[in-house]
Amino acid sequence: MPTHAAPRLRPPRHRVDPRARRWWTAQAVTVTGGPVLVAVALLVLAALFFPGTLVWLGPLVLVVLLLPALAYVLVMPGWRYRVHAWELGGGAVYAASGWFWQRRRIAPLSRVQTVDTVRGPLQQRFGVATVVVTTASTAGDVKIAGLSDADAEELARLIGEAAQAVPGDAT
Repeated sequence: MPTHAAPRLRPPRHRVDPRARRWWTAQAVTVTGGPVLVAVALLVLAALFFPGTLVWLGPLVLVVLLLPALAYVLVMPGWRYRVHAWELGGGAVYAASGWFWQRRRIAPLSRVQTVDTVRGPLQQRFGVATVVVTTASTAGDVKIAGLSDADAEELARLIGEAAQAVPGDAT
């Protein structure tokens, strides 16, 4: 009985816009900024009122909070940029996303229900957008984040046109 190797899924062909790295960096700073400020305030208060605690509290805050936050801000954007990619084929839209937990989604164009372009405040600041493809699937939307505004508009238009042209559930 012949054995067949499972087919290997190649990465999608198109990378996101390089400005996405700056957007993800700004997101990381925003997410980690609050806890870092609390940690700094805690250390200042400890220095003012309980100076003896700095011997153990300083290294604890450094190892548990400050170093992981710094690593997140420095590592995540580049790693995420290497993973995020997309492709629009004749019958499907394909997206790879994530950074630590990576996800690849292929959605048949026949199952596309809506295509949206999303630009949050930080995305607007950095000139990037997210295309959200809603399908008739319980697995959720296909999101292609970090596209330039122009690429996002064009991709949304192309997906919409391609979905209209494919016979199936979406028509």
